[in-house]
Amino acid sequence: MNKVILVGNLTRDPELKQTSSGISVCTFSLAVQRRFANAEGNREADFFNIVVWRQQGENCHRYLKKGSKAGVCGSLQTRTYEANDGSKRYVTEIVADEVEFLTSRNSEAGESFSEDRPAPSRKKAVAELEPVADDDLPF
Repeated sequence: MNKVILVGNLTRDPELKQTSSGISVCTFSLAVQRRFANAEGNREADFFNIVVWRQQGENCHRYLKKGSKAGVCGSLQTRTYEANDGSKRYVTEIVADEVEFLTSRNSEAGESFSEDRPAPSRKKAVAELEPVADDDLPF
């Protein structure tokens, strides 16, 4: 079993790219505070590279920004590549299956969603709702 669940803040704006076959891939880094303080009494953070594919990656690029709080569920993956100097490099990253946007639009951290997001539909106030007779209910 390979399952990772993280909640943290983005350390940079998400980057969106396309593969040669046109598939969207978004990458960002997530800072996650450790549960315990170090010897000096400070809580350190770990930094994780996140990869999100296709429409979900496009949504991350559109709605998240540096400082946004996000929850990520996915799997840990290690890959290798050859650097320009010929050395073999290893990269460990989380490939996200799910990303939850946890910063609200009006949070103190600033606007976490882009301006071009459609406005949510206005819900009726309770006083505006019409009563329904019990006999009209289908159950």
